[in-house]
Amino acid sequence: MHVSQTEDHDATRRDFIYYATAGAGVVTAGAAVWPLVNQMNPSADVEALSSIFVDVGGLEPGGQLTVNFLGKPVFIRRRTAEEIEDARSVDVSDLSIDRDSRNPNKPGTDASDVNRSLDDDGEWLVMIGVCTHLGCVPLGNGAGDFNAWFCPCHGSHYDTAGRIRRGPAPENMHIPVAAFVDDTTIQLG
Repeated sequence: MHVSQTEDHDATRRDFIYYATAGAGVVTAGAAVWPLVNQMNPSADVEALSSIFVDVGGLEPGGQLTVNFLGKPVFIRRRTAEEIEDARSVDVSDLSIDRDSRNPNKPGTDASDVNRSLDDDGEWLVMIGVCTHLGCVPLGNGAGDFNAWFCPCHGSHYDTAGRIRRGPAPENMHIPVAAFVDDTTIQLG
């Protein structure tokens, strides 16, 4: 059986129209779906705030700075030698409530002070300043039974490493992603 050139031409033309229609449908569907997908991306103002730089050059030992980062207070404390010694003298096995560092900079580590402080010497402690019980902002500057932070709302006591030691809070205060970018600037996020 022999297929004529006219029938072959019609089949080729039909295939072309089929593929062109399918291609146009895919482009149209993509154009319709893209705004729905794109709306889930963070807005420009959120992206701009996803990382901030904090100058800590003027902070003396024993001083604390509180900054707003992603809608939460962040405590940046330059600890004294006594505060570092108090925090480092605690054995992790003595932590009965939470033994996790809660530090994304050192994931999966225990709550020893070296895993919670920003630097190896332990001078800098950077924490999200929110009580892990109900989200209150704890009082600082030597408050509570451990001379560090105390949440008066329900009585959570934190030590000089921000670890929960007494009260209803279930976790240590969380540590944000943070790093020194130079001698006096900390980048959050």
